[in-house]
This record gives sequence, structure tokens and C-alpha cells, in this order.
Amino acid sequence: MSVMILVDADACPVKDEIYKVAWRHEVPVKVVSNSRLRVPEHPLIERVVVSDGFDAADDWIADAADAKSIVVTADILLADRSLKAGATVLAPTGKPFTAASIGPAIATRAIMADLRAGMGDGMGGPPPFSKADRSQFLQALDGALVRLKRAG
Repeated sequence: MSVMILVDADACPVKDEIYKVAWRHEVPVKVVSNSRLRVPEHPLIERVVVSDGFDAADDWIADAADAKSIVVTADILLADRSLKAGATVLAPTGKPFTAASIGPAIATRAIMADLRAGMGDGMGGPPPFSKADRSQFLQALDGALVRLKRAG
């Protein structure tokens, strides 16, 4: 069982960063999406296209995740499922999802969904993805890979 990166790719803003870190560490990446995305032609990069069924990509990632996986997703419910499978989970901003942080994140998600339902789209979305987010993600992914390989 070797270390692997699983990417919830449909809306992932850090795919290029993932490839660079994976190549440096020689770790395979599975880029999971509902539609065919362009990925580099490289033996470590595998494109996984699932059906366009609801949560099909999430289901595939959750089933594949284990203690040797790093899952990259902004989806809180997928993060929860991946943590339960033993995976290390990072948001594209580099923020780790942990057993301690996932409960409050799920609660906040539910509250925000209720607020959006009551207010419509007038609330706006998350802040724009920044250079600092990208940098923080690179550091977090590199650190997670080093830890998993050491534990290996």
C-alpha cells in the first residue's frame, strides 16, 4: 500500500500545484471528476471519469481513500467520509480537515445552507482564491506527503 493523492477535481483550483508536488515526491495522483478534464500525460497522473450521477466522484474517492491517501477537496461531506476512511484531508487552501474540525465545519455548512435558502444568492460566496492560499496549500501538501511517507 503506497501513498496516493486523490483529487476531487471538478472545481479544484490547485491541480497544477498537486502535480508538481506529486512529481517531486514520486507519488501517484488520481484526478476524479464527472467530466473529462485535461491532465498531464505522465505515468503518475491518472484521470478517473465517473458518471455524472449525484455524488459519483465523492463516492469513488471515499471508497478509494485509506490511511495512505491524501484527499484534496473543498467538499465538507466528502472530507468527513475521507477522514472516516483514515485519509489525510486538505482543502485547496491548505487548511487540513481533522476529526476535531470536521464536526463544526459540517454544522457551519448546514447553517450557511439555511441562510442561503432564506436570503437567496444575496450573501455572496467564499473569498476569492489567493496567492497566499496557493502557497499555503503547497506547504500543507508537501508536509502531509513527508509525514505519510515517514510513517510508511
